[in-house]
Order: sequence, then structure tokens, then C-alpha cells
Amino acid sequence: MTGIVRAQGLVKRYDGTLAVAGLDLDVPAGEIFGLVGPNGAGKTTILRILATLLEPTSGDAEIAGASVRRNPNDVRRVIGFMPDVFGVYDDMKVWEYLDFFARCYGIPATRRRQMIGDLLDLLDLGDKRDSYVQGLSKGMQQRLCLAHTLVHDPAVLLLDEPASGLDPRARVELRELLRELQTLGKTILISSHILPELEELCTSVAIVDRGQVLAQGRVAEIEQRLRLGAVLRVRVLGDGDAVEAARRHFAADADVASSALLADGTIELGFRGDDEASARLLSAAVAAGLRVTSFARAASDLEELFLQVTARDVDRAA
Repeated sequence: MTGIVRAQGLVKRYDGTLAVAGLDLDVPAGEIFGLVGPNGAGKTTILRILATLLEPTSGDAEIAGASVRRNPNDVRRVIGFMPDVFGVYDDMKVWEYLDFFARCYGIPATRRRQMIGDLLDLLDLGDKRDSYVQGLSKGMQQRLCLAHTLVHDPAVLLLDEPASGLDPRARVELRELLRELQTLGKTILISSHILPELEELCTSVAIVDRGQVLAQGRVAEIEQRLRLGAVLRVRVLGDGDAVEAARRHFAADADVASSALLADGTIELGFRGDDEASARLLSAAVAAGLRVTSFARAASDLEELFLQVTARDVDRAA
């Protein structure tokens, strides 16, 4: 393992309940890495162990080379943790809230003033500097919570369901903000059960269920390792009969496992071949006189992939 966040054989039991079951994890530096899984999969427990808030029953994890068991204070210096439930302090202004956490990290007063201004500008909260925290909208409170994880300039951010409860506009703004933090060199580990959110945001994912990582890597790599096959989508010029004839032409190819005609006239092919085989398929279609206007592999669907991986795990358990 070579990642900035690593876990090996991580186990956590609560009164006989196995919350994390021998988990291995490897998160490369600079990634936006998603922990994908349903509620109760163990995602929050994993993040709390990485944040040194829970001690594992066995196994260990390292962040930037520091062990969560042996060197928890070293880990805390390089991480920022955003919990799934945002706690605020009554009668505290936005700048006071950030100043409080900066004091906790021992940041000098002169540096705190500059840092607070920079963070408020980065998270587009500059005009809320003197507003009271409890008066902010949910989306602004989430931004402020993210700001407080950044006061000591950590290398790694651990974010537990950060988009929970946000409206669609606030979710888009949060995604853009996390991408900006990635460009600043941060490694971001984010958990969510909202799969489309992670699919649009994350560079890599780990599919987690029942406290175990069932697969991890880039979505396309996971799909390739599991050999789920590709989906090709083809459009051709012509009327209904011409499109149906094109579908039959493609269906006759040995690498085409299935074919379907979608409502918008797109031909969808379940394809077993590699890139060379798909190029050959396209060349043969053009040579046969089909007027192909588009021919492309469909983007991987994280939700379908999750269902495939977890179904295989259930089959193995049975």
C-alpha cells in the first residue's frame, strides 16, 4: 500500500456487533475518494476510527505515515474531520466560531485573523462574518463546518455525508468547493449513500457493505476487474425499419451479448469485446452501409455497479 490514507485488517466491535470487519483501504494522495454504501454499512465508524475518535478493536490505520493507534496526536495535525451531524454554538458569530477552533489548534492571534478572512473568502462566507451561526441556512452551516476543518491547513479531509440535507443548489456548490480544495492539494475522503453525488465528484471509490470493502479503485477499473462487460450505444440514420435492420446487424456479432432498441431510437448493445473489437464492430457496420451517426461506450453507472458487487457478496455468503 502506498496511499496517504491506509488501513489494514481494521476491525471494530460494539458489544458483540461487528461494525467493521477486517477492512483494508488505500487512498492515494490528491484524490477525492468516496466511501460508497447504504446506511449501516460501517462508513461512519470507519471515518471516526480514521479521525482517532474511536479506537479499533484490532488492525490499524495510518494517515500520512502516522498510526491512529500509536500516534493519534500526529494524525490529528494532518486531518480535518467533518461529522455527519453539525453542532453549533449559540450566540457565537461566524468569525468567533472559526477563531475558537483556531485557538484549539494553537494558531497565534496574528495568523488567525488572516486565516479566518482567507477561509471566509474561499467558502464564499465573507458577507456572513458577523452573522450568528444559528441564523445561517443549512447550506451555509455546512460550509462553515467545512471551514472549521480547514483552520489548521490539514492535508487530509474526512467528510461524513457532507451533502446530507442540502438542497440541489447547495449540493452543486459543495461539489465545486471540494473540487477547488482538491486543486489546492487536499486529499478528500467522503462518505455517502447518495451514489449519483459521488459518481459526479469522486476520482476513486470504495464500495463498502457490512463493514467490508468489496471493491475499490476507479469505477472503470472496478468494472473491468469484475468483467461486467460494456454497454455500447449506437445511433444510425434512417426510418424505423432501417434502425431495426441495424440492430439485427449488430446483434449477429459474436461479441454482442444482447441488443435493445430504446424509445429514442438508440441501439443499446451489451458488449463483451475489448476496444479493438469495438473498433472492428464499427468498421464492419460502416462497410455494410449503415449510416452510423454516433457510436460510444456508455458511462459506468455507480449505482448499478454497487448493486452488482453487493449481490456477488451476498451470493458468496450464501
